[in-house]
Amino acid sequence: MAENPNYSPEGRNPSSGFLLNNPTIVSLLYLGGFITGISALVGLVLAYVWSSDSPAEWERSHYRYHIRTFWLAVLQGIVAGLLCLTIILIPVAIAWFFWIAVWTAVRTIKALMAAQKPQPIANPAAWLW
Repeated sequence: MAENPNYSPEGRNPSSGFLLNNPTIVSLLYLGGFITGISALVGLVLAYVWSSDSPAEWERSHYRYHIRTFWLAVLQGIVAGLLCLTIILIPVAIAWFFWIAVWTAVRTIKALMAAQKPQPIANPAAWLW
């Protein structure tokens, strides 16, 4: 049987150097959520499912980080949405929605970069980054 030159046991594509592991898939789905919206929810479900499959320690930190990122973004979105109920606070709510997008993107890209090494998230319970 001939070996596939594009296969690597670690999931790394030798031609591109891109490591496609489960935490990377969740990160990419979260980033896709900026376009589709629903893919972030798919990423959340996968993070919950894969975290219960007794993954390696570095993967477990990624799943915890991704799950917290999703729910903290939802919580912040609810607060920002409630601010929209008062006309005076609409500019604050708009700024907060922008902050949520930047915060989520930075956290997701940070996790994606760590998943490519593969390294654990240093503090998956952190609120900021």
